[in-house]
Amino acid sequence: MQESRLFKIIYYLLDKGHATAPELAAKFEVSVRTIYRDIDALSGAGVPVYAETGRNGGIYLMNDFVLDRAVLSEREKQEILTALQSLSATQYIHNGETLDKLSALFNISSGNWLEVDFSRWGDQQDDNRKFEVLKSAVMHCKCVKITYAGAYEAVSERIIQPLKLIYKARAWYLKAYCTKKQDYRIFKLTRILDCTILDESFIPHVFPEQESPSRQEEVLIMLRFPKEMAYRIYDEFDKSQVERQENGDFIVSAQMPEDGWLIGFLLSFGPQVEILSPAHLRDVVAEQARLIYEKNKP
Repeated sequence: MQESRLFKIIYYLLDKGHATAPELAAKFEVSVRTIYRDIDALSGAGVPVYAETGRNGGIYLMNDFVLDRAVLSEREKQEILTALQSLSATQYIHNGETLDKLSALFNISSGNWLEVDFSRWGDQQDDNRKFEVLKSAVMHCKCVKITYAGAYEAVSERIIQPLKLIYKARAWYLKAYCTKKQDYRIFKLTRILDCTILDESFIPHVFPEQESPSRQEEVLIMLRFPKEMAYRIYDEFDKSQVERQENGDFIVSAQMPEDGWLIGFLLSFGPQVEILSPAHLRDVVAEQARLIYEKNKP
């Protein structure tokens, strides 16, 4: 336990720069006296840790201190290399020198067993370019001018402050502050038709993590699919939401927001989906299907 705590103290000091003994004692749930004993043990082991007194005093590591590779376990080394290799495989890390250096340092071969590509089929170059532009803008706090295809309006140009790239439900999104709407927005990368980094910088801030208002509008839907739709069902739903019937059909039960997106989603299955409940959703989808037929009938 003490050995694990000693390493955690080193990690904490490397991350924070310095800390007080009471701060470390509270962090690791031990007494201040124990922390001082730990500091003595680290110093005795050759770790350049020292304490300064006074108003701005605390416990510090020498600025040029670097952890020896033996500190990391074999599993941790492999996880680091795997993470770097997965990023490199996306072509969003163009320089393999970092991966090569760490492989040599850890004395582990990174291999070439993993390939990850988040771009769409046939459009890799443009998707990767957008990703690189937005990644750079996020990291350097630069405003971006985008051309965006919104859900309920025509294509528009916006100036945004990009805050974070996220990957969710098999798609990339950008969390940003939109100067046009004067509010925070989440943009889907495939709907960003063009993007350009501007000279204007912004002060980095945190995207508000608020619960989606649509959560209160979610309803339990039950759907029936024939066995031929298994490939699509497991693309869209978690296996815990799927129940296989004796005749091979699938019954899906899922909480979903009842909005325009849901109607389009259900229509995307064509005649292969039967809405079991709620009953009023059957009527809405049937009416939309009728309108589609009327608009496209011979």
